[in-house]
Amino acid sequence: MKINCLIIDDEPLAINVIKNYLEPLENFEVANTFSNPIEGLNFVKNNKVDVIFLDINMPVLDGINFIKSLEDPPLLIITSAYSQFAIETYELDVLDFLVKPIEFPRLMKALNKISKRLENKSNPTPENSAENPFIFIKIDKKRMKKIFLNEILVIESLKDYLKISTLTGKYIIHSTLSDFTDLLPERNFLRIHRSYTVAIDKIDAVEGNSVEIEGLRYVIGRSYMDHVKQRILNSAN
Repeated sequence: MKINCLIIDDEPLAINVIKNYLEPLENFEVANTFSNPIEGLNFVKNNKVDVIFLDINMPVLDGINFIKSLEDPPLLIITSAYSQFAIETYELDVLDFLVKPIEFPRLMKALNKISKRLENKSNPTPENSAENPFIFIKIDKKRMKKIFLNEILVIESLKDYLKISTLTGKYIIHSTLSDFTDLLPERNFLRIHRSYTVAIDKIDAVEGNSVEIEGLRYVIGRSYMDHVKQRILNSAN
């Protein structure tokens, strides 16, 4: 499914940042960009748009009034240097708020929200049907890799990078463990150490201050111990 994106910002540099992030992604297509919000509004009324990346402070028509003028708005991602607008925009059913300068890992978090929202909208899952959620990770400058969440074993911090170990392979990406863990459903994944997040259902054993996954042991951090044991105990009930 191609996701048609529109970027509206009165700063050409800000447009280029998001455009350059999106161009290598197979599932996302930049339908158009506008520095004039009036032109962007006309485009939305006459073309299919799935998501708008929208600045707030713009001449003639600011982002808040732009949103209010839409009768049937697509998904909305605010891109602004002013975080104080976040509360006001969320009241307008904005999907996410990205504070400039926008880093790629933070944008990916928003893109995963977009994919999930549109997938749920177009393909509602019956209650008795099995879901197989996934995320995309950037493994080099031009390639995104789909990772099914039920295949992830361990995510290990390597300073500014992560090693993601899955049932089918291992991948190195540029991200922090905190940012990546935030992308994962809390009920399925558990931070056990400042350097490790693990899939709860892939834990084979717990012994002392470590967990065992696929024959390897991972230390549980002292400050994480009580929380980890409580979560594992709850999952066993």
